[in-house]
Amino acid sequence: MITDKAKGVFDKTIDVVFSVILAFIVLGIVIGTAQLFVTTWKLFAFEGISEHYINLIADVLTLYVLIELSRSLVEYFSTQKLRLTFIIDAAIVFVIREILIALFKHEVEPEMLYAFSVFLFVLGALRIGSILVNQRERELLK
Repeated sequence: MITDKAKGVFDKTIDVVFSVILAFIVLGIVIGTAQLFVTTWKLFAFEGISEHYINLIADVLTLYVLIELSRSLVEYFSTQKLRLTFIIDAAIVFVIREILIALFKHEVEPEMLYAFSVFLFVLGALRIGSILVNQRERELLK
């Protein structure tokens, strides 16, 4: 049996760990945004534009993944639960990012594309399922 004091220590530890993780994610977003400006500025050189565009797209999508992860941590502090939808959104964006980069560089094999497609389908099904479960829980609480 877990005592109230042990549970309190555990909750406080989790809060501290998630706070540190959130601080690093926010720092990564700030640094990534600065890097995005540098990458955008390189477009004005008109040298190897396609390479700079793929870097720009990858940077924007990476920032979106970090933002989605930070949203899940911020939501944790208000509800004491990790919302699966934010985490799945980040995973979907990350997979789409990888597909776009591989397609743009012409480095994707058909088998890998099929695997990514199945993975995206599963993530989409999980996303829909988590929304349905969340709605059912809300109805039961009413």
